[in-house]
Amino acid sequence: MDMKPVHIKRRSAEESASFDRRIIDYIQNAAAHGLYEIRGLGAKRPLPHFDDLLFLAGSASRYPLEGYREKCTTKTILGTRYAKKPIELEIPITIAGMSFGALSANVKEALGRAATEVGTSTTTGDGGMTQEERGSSKTLVYQCLPSRYGFNPDDLRKADAIEVVIGQGAKPGGGGMLLGQKVNPRVAKMRTLPQGVDQRSACRHPDWTGPDDLAIKIQELREMTDWEKPIYVKVGATRTFNDVKLAVHAGADVVVVDGMQGGTAATQTCFIEHVGIPTLAAVRQAVDALEDLDMKGTVQLIVSGGIRTGADVAKALAMGADAVAIGQGVLFALGCNSETWVRDGQHYSAIDAYDALGTAPGFCHHCHTGKCPVGVTTQDAELEQRLQPEVGARRVRNYLKTLNMELTTIARACGKQNVHHLEREDLVALTVEAAAMSGIPLAGTNWVPGR
Repeated sequence: MDMKPVHIKRRSAEESASFDRRIIDYIQNAAAHGLYEIRGLGAKRPLPHFDDLLFLAGSASRYPLEGYREKCTTKTILGTRYAKKPIELEIPITIAGMSFGALSANVKEALGRAATEVGTSTTTGDGGMTQEERGSSKTLVYQCLPSRYGFNPDDLRKADAIEVVIGQGAKPGGGGMLLGQKVNPRVAKMRTLPQGVDQRSACRHPDWTGPDDLAIKIQELREMTDWEKPIYVKVGATRTFNDVKLAVHAGADVVVVDGMQGGTAATQTCFIEHVGIPTLAAVRQAVDALEDLDMKGTVQLIVSGGIRTGADVAKALAMGADAVAIGQGVLFALGCNSETWVRDGQHYSAIDAYDALGTAPGFCHHCHTGKCPVGVTTQDAELEQRLQPEVGARRVRNYLKTLNMELTTIARACGKQNVHHLEREDLVALTVEAAAMSGIPLAGTNWVPGR
């Protein structure tokens, strides 16, 4: 009996690199709805980051410090250029600006308490200053944004420093968003907005169109506060070298550079993933600009955008930053993306709330909805009670203390008695990309790509 060969048609399981499942899903959603996606938090794509750098600890050629007997100081002073009252912090780790509106009043109080307990500062964010925040914060930075929402000269004078925000790392060139479901009566009153209506901030300040006008605005702010308060200028990391130079020429005491790994309460995904440059590249450009002007040390540099661990802090300082600001890390410390929320010492499951959003702990980026399962990014009267100020303050305090312990541990290993003595010579890069962006030699070599 003759046996004929059977030809089996095989189905290919090879996925397209250009049109993978994620891109197909994006195209089909766009085709179905004609709308772009808005979400919270930061970039999800892999980017060169501080993980791509390593420290060269002390050994025979450089001795480490004995951790139990030799101190390593962390005191940080910001605003020494012109301000009569520079800010003195116990640690070089600050809490970044996150607005009341994006966050609940309970969260703002918790952040103020935690910052006060560890001796650092917190920042208002868009929308003005709340009583809870000012009352709980020993050192509070007041943001001046393009929206002018909640801007109040009396509150400005109550602050300890002023941060003029030109851009954010998650959305440089774009204005802030607060969707209507988070504009409750209190938020609406503070921002002079109709309740329940989406708010879109301006993408640039109405008071100036260039650096000369910025210098006039900084002068106005100094006169309003009798030259007491340090003036920060915050830029989203894009054309960082030139932006830092212009901020310095305009009279800033402190420059804040926010890399594209920075988070947001709400913006278009296309901004989050495709606009700006990584923090690693931005730090080097900012430091180069200060050194080019011979202003390193005179004007302080704060770096933000994806700072998560004490090692990240140490690497930012070694590259030339004077301090860091943390936003997303603080939210996760509060319980963002946690499976449970806590009340009176009891843990309650948040899984059903995540299910209702169509997501799960560890994957949630639904800050813009106001339906935060753990009560962090909400204005809902019931949900916000899932985050009690004393619980949130304890968690954030522990997080910041841990970061500072990790920072000093690394500094001691490198033989430093002060964390601000960390330097670029203490670092090597793991990848060619990281070496090129950071200006740090590739490990085992003296080679910096491009030099």
